[in-house]
Amino acid sequence: MERAYQILVVDDHKDIRDLVQRFLQQHGLRVVTAADGVEMFKQLNAQRFDLIILDLMLPGKDGVTLCREIRANSNIPIIMLTALTEDVDRIIGLEVGADDYIPKPFNPRELLARIKSVLRRHFAIPNIEENAGSAPSHYQFAGWQLNVTSRELRDPAQALVTLTSTEFTTLMAFLSHPNVVLSRDDLLKLIQGRGADVYDRAIDTLISRLRKKIEQDPKQPKLIKTIWGGGYQFSCEVNHV
Repeated sequence: MERAYQILVVDDHKDIRDLVQRFLQQHGLRVVTAADGVEMFKQLNAQRFDLIILDLMLPGKDGVTLCREIRANSNIPIIMLTALTEDVDRIIGLEVGADDYIPKPFNPRELLARIKSVLRRHFAIPNIEENAGSAPSHYQFAGWQLNVTSRELRDPAQALVTLTSTEFTTLMAFLSHPNVVLSRDDLLKLIQGRGADVYDRAIDTLISRLRKKIEQDPKQPKLIKTIWGGGYQFSCEVNHV
């Protein structure tokens, strides 16, 4: 990473906060910590951060609630920390807009790798195409417009629709392969930077989130169709510049 990104670590266990802070600082990151949601929002209002590491189980408002509140106003990358057996909570975290998750207990090096992956997805244009040099800078589909460089998605009425880094990368995967049936494995390969333990349900969750943003009726999708036994298909003409 070329510049010193600033990370906000939110966890109610001081030993975990201190461990993560020391390790990440040793690897060139700037780190601020918070013990709960109240401290987190104080820090967010006081300074700019590039990524939040958010524990699921917190006193007061839990991580899912806080993630939802952050997403109401910001697309800042969020990595959630979850207990090893909390598969349902991982899914819920992804549904409300977390970019990634890592189970506790975790190896600090694995956390650092996840941070680098999420930051790359968020701050750099993902290389969805095999030949990155041929990737277009704008896509148009069903009245929608996506500016790849600025990552701005506008609906047919020209209203700006906010995308998280993972939602953006997922949409790019579909726009790069219109009318092609993509299996979950295909999507996992196209959505760069995901951790090795991403599983099928996580892809389904990402699709659900994206449908809520671009479909008129997410329960009866016209753009991202489910192909039973095959995967998903972006069923729309896509133009690019």
